[in-house]
Amino acid sequence: LADNEMEDVIRQLDHHISRLEGALRLGEKITASGGKIFATTGKKADFYTAVQKCKQARGAIATPRTEGENAAVLCFVKRYNTYAYLGIKESLVPGKFRSLGGAELTYTHWHVREPSGKGEE
Repeated sequence: LADNEMEDVIRQLDHHISRLEGALRLGEKITASGGKIFATTGKKADFYTAVQKCKQARGAIATPRTEGENAAVLCFVKRYNTYAYLGIKESLVPGKFRSLGGAELTYTHWHVREPSGKGEE
C-alpha cells in the first residue's frame, strides 16, 4: 500500500477500535489507565483459567504497576463484588513477590500484614 492508503487504513482501524472501546466501556467491561486497557468478562474462574483466558485474548492477567492501574482493577472488584487475581507470585524467597514473568515488583499497595499466606490469595 502507498503511504496515504496506509494512513487511511490506520485511521479506519483507530475509528473501529474507538467504537469498540466505547461500547465496552458502556457495558463496564473495560477501563483504561496508563495507556493500558483492563478488561473483564465478569465471570468467576480459577487463577489458571483466568491466566489462560487472558492469553487467549492476547493480553495478560493484570499486574498493577501504578496507583491508577490498581484503581482500574479495583473498579472491577467493586463492580462485581468479588476479588481479582493478579499476575503476581511469591518468589523462592518467602515473603518476596514477583510478576508472573519474573520481574521484581516496583509497586505494591497491600493492606497491613498482607499477603498473609492464609487461604487463597
